[in-house]
Amino acid sequence: MIFGDASYFIALSNKGDRWHADALRVAGKLRDSILVTDLVVAESVTQVGSRVGVKAGKTLFQYFRDDCRIAYAGEDLLDDAMERWQTYGGRLSVSDAVSLAIMARERLSKILSFDSDFDIVRGIDRLH
Repeated sequence: MIFGDASYFIALSNKGDRWHADALRVAGKLRDSILVTDLVVAESVTQVGSRVGVKAGKTLFQYFRDDCRIAYAGEDLLDDAMERWQTYGGRLSVSDAVSLAIMARERLSKILSFDSDFDIVRGIDRLH
């Protein structure tokens, strides 16, 4: 299993995104199932909907529902994420800190992401 960040799904869904070709390349090699959080779903669908159109956003939403495992950010996960957010001095978004928290709980070290902020996290292998 691999974790999917919003930046990957936004690039994959938007032909005009600077990372689109790279996202297609990574997607073509991907053999793992993908874990996302509800925050990644919300951010991805919102951004794709505003940049590409509501229909594309809805299609992406269905992809998440049908083909990804979605973890929901409950109280424990948010508490863990806030500690991680503070550890990195706010250099990661809270949503990214939630991603790190669920990755730690699931013992995942690989993330699909074009967000270089994840490079500050030791032990994370960013596929891009």
